[in-house]
Amino acid sequence: MTVNIEYEAEKKLGVDYDSIIRQVVEEALDYEGCPYEAEVSVLLTGNDQIQELNREYREIDRPTDVLSFPMIEFQHPSDFSRVEEEFCDCFNPETGELLLGDIILSVDKIEEQAAAYGHSRERELAFLVAHSMLHLCGYDHMEEDERIVMEKKQEEILQRRGYVR
Repeated sequence: MTVNIEYEAEKKLGVDYDSIIRQVVEEALDYEGCPYEAEVSVLLTGNDQIQELNREYREIDRPTDVLSFPMIEFQHPSDFSRVEEEFCDCFNPETGELLLGDIILSVDKIEEQAAAYGHSRERELAFLVAHSMLHLCGYDHMEEDERIVMEKKQEEILQRRGYVR
């Protein structure tokens, strides 16, 4: 598993973000039964940059907590059975790892939301990474039943790594 992490935020988060991100990415992939070694890229940035990206890619002109850019359009969430046939270009030719996609996190929002929800920055970061990893595995939360499934999975991933409220 390769997790490429870049920290471009001016503000320091003050937690071991590298370890948290790697743990949660690994747990999410194990939880979802990904049969491949995978590669994920993560960028930690500030509200200004994430707002710019949110405006450019989603046409929403405000900062958000996390953006997910999956490389694979799963027909069914975490159905890896047809990945090699349908998405052969989603494998890193040098490592053979499955390129799942990119996660962009706002350090500002992590701090704001941790304070607002009354939990640690570690837990908020872990939550956002778990949430985004589920998006990279094909889950969404546009419909109520999808939201319920995602929330349950997020909590189980976090509990398995000890990130509880």
